[in-house]
Amino acid sequence: MKITENVPIKELTTMRLGGPARYVLEVNNPSEIPEAYEFAKSKNLPIFILGGGANTIARDEGFNGVIVRNTMTGIKSAGVTDLEGVPHGTFSDVGEEKVRQDPRRYIITAMAGEVWDNVVAFACERGLTGIEALSKIPGLAGAAPVQNIGAYGQELADTFVSAEVYDSKTNEFKTLNKSDFGFSYRKSILNSTEKNRYFVVSITLELQPGEMQKPFYNSIEKYIETHNITDFSPQSIRNIVTAIRADKLPDPAKIPSAGSFFKNIYLTKEQAEDAEKKGYPVYKGHDGLKINSGWLIEQAGFSDKLLHGIRVNKKAALVLINESAKSYDDLAKARTEIIEAVKNKFGYTLEQEPNEI
Repeated sequence: MKITENVPIKELTTMRLGGPARYVLEVNNPSEIPEAYEFAKSKNLPIFILGGGANTIARDEGFNGVIVRNTMTGIKSAGVTDLEGVPHGTFSDVGEEKVRQDPRRYIITAMAGEVWDNVVAFACERGLTGIEALSKIPGLAGAAPVQNIGAYGQELADTFVSAEVYDSKTNEFKTLNKSDFGFSYRKSILNSTEKNRYFVVSITLELQPGEMQKPFYNSIEKYIETHNITDFSPQSIRNIVTAIRADKLPDPAKIPSAGSFFKNIYLTKEQAEDAEKKGYPVYKGHDGLKINSGWLIEQAGFSDKLLHGIRVNKKAALVLINESAKSYDDLAKARTEIIEAVKNKFGYTLEQEPNEI
């Protein structure tokens, strides 16, 4: 386990803001997880689990505690019954040939420190549907269930089976099933009722051979029509989503941002009918009725606008870019202006998506 002191959090998060963290620990295997908690306990300091830093905002004062980074990687496939009895933090040695013999259920398990997009690529290369629309979402696999990541009509909860976790309350490794997570839109127990309790070791998903079902998300449908695409295989949808995101969304590894900064607005049937009467674009998809918050921000006059060093992305207003902001306060001022303007114009209250240290 690697331990460093006084590390600038802006170097660990893609928004490139934040003061120093007292300690940063890198966990390379499951046996080091209890050691990390013991280290924090011995210093009488709080712990914050940090993945790739793409969905996390840090304040200027930094964090007087221990940031633990998960560097455990690996992806494997296994037959459904072969997951039973597998030790925590390890993989079954079952080969893919057995999995192909039972194509109805295909299980993949990824260590929590694995790059999420590698998991999507792994599935698409095998013709498995369920997460192809989640291509190029930045971050690690272990962060995926924290906020129930979703995009273009799919979300993690659709395929999630379980996670191996370390319970810091009981000091033991255990398995949490999908029903334990309380998934909803961008929410789970990991970022609400049980925040900071569990350290995710690995996640397990259940996918199937086949294609993503219509209706497709608007941007995907438009891309398909423009390019006369008739192949809707997982790899094809992945290619489409990759192209759309490359055109509309800045790469947080190159341009400071935190991905989608605001959550979309989900509506009841009655709210959707009222919104349509007012001429607002309501998307009706597999995940419910919603209005794209980016559209609301654009209509409120913020597209490509620079606020306190924060640029509202021209092609996807959900994304805020740190163009010249030097502090969390700059970001907070920009956020407040956008939220208040949308509230005054439409009556909807935008909610921030990234977590805060």
